[in-house]
Amino acid sequence: MIGAREYPSAPIVGVGAVVIDGDRVLLVRRDREPLRGQWSVPGGAVELGETLEQAIVREVGEETGLTVVPVAVLKALDKIDRDATGRVRYHYVLIDFSCRILGNPEALVAASDISEARWVPVAGLRQSAEFALPEWTMAVIEDGYRHARENFDRETTS
Repeated sequence: MIGAREYPSAPIVGVGAVVIDGDRVLLVRRDREPLRGQWSVPGGAVELGETLEQAIVREVGEETGLTVVPVAVLKALDKIDRDATGRVRYHYVLIDFSCRILGNPEALVAASDISEARWVPVAGLRQSAEFALPEWTMAVIEDGYRHARENFDRETTS
């Protein structure tokens, strides 16, 4: 287990998975802070001795029961949240991957650290009040959707 997530002594490296199935993206509702109750892409913290790719496969499996293959890095960014005094409450360095699903996408289950998991149509997601995704999450989903359309579809026709 990694050190304290809240008020950490150093940034925590995390990974996120943009998993596309046809015209749908995999979203999870967080059951722990930070982001408790909010929707996001599956993912979590990298454990000591684990590669980024191993972490994303493990996190998606733990949270959703699905098996994925990370295909490409979509974005790397800092997510820093400060408390009212300006002290850093959370600091994550996040690396988001485009991932291809292996197996049956309908085998989806809500498991560790999440309260709900769903396949959601990408069309209209930006305007959805139900999911209320932050701009940076929406942008990486759109990048992942484009990446999947350009690469995964080509793989099945080759």
